[in-house]
Amino acid sequence: MVELKPELVAMCGMDCNICSSYLAYSRNIPKERGKIVHCVGCRPRNKMCAFIKKKCPYHKDVQFCFECAEFPCESLLKLDRSYRTRYGMSMIDNLNEIKSEGVDEFLNGQREKYRCPNCGGVMSVHNKRCYDCEKIENWRE
Repeated sequence: MVELKPELVAMCGMDCNICSSYLAYSRNIPKERGKIVHCVGCRPRNKMCAFIKKKCPYHKDVQFCFECAEFPCESLLKLDRSYRTRYGMSMIDNLNEIKSEGVDEFLNGQREKYRCPNCGGVMSVHNKRCYDCEKIENWRE
């Protein structure tokens, strides 16, 4: 079974465990400008949230956005709309699940949802490809 790391769940509700950029980094897929990007995750690089940190005056006060009195703020709503449309995933739904069930249960659900049917590895939310058993040449395809 693939281990999904709790420290890779960002404050905005993004699970970096299933991000194409993190998967490329963690699987040592060579960087290629415009095609393969590497990222170690928001929390490990102490960025908290690459998407909304600069727009959020409270990012240092909360571990997750649902702890904020302004949840969901306009920045998070915009990010959520984009991810729902492009990738079929909701940051707000993720955050609500984390709030009600905890990070471990959230990750159990993620493990099942993004589990590769061929090898049991992790499929990316961005391109629905398995970075363990498929040849990855572009994070979008």
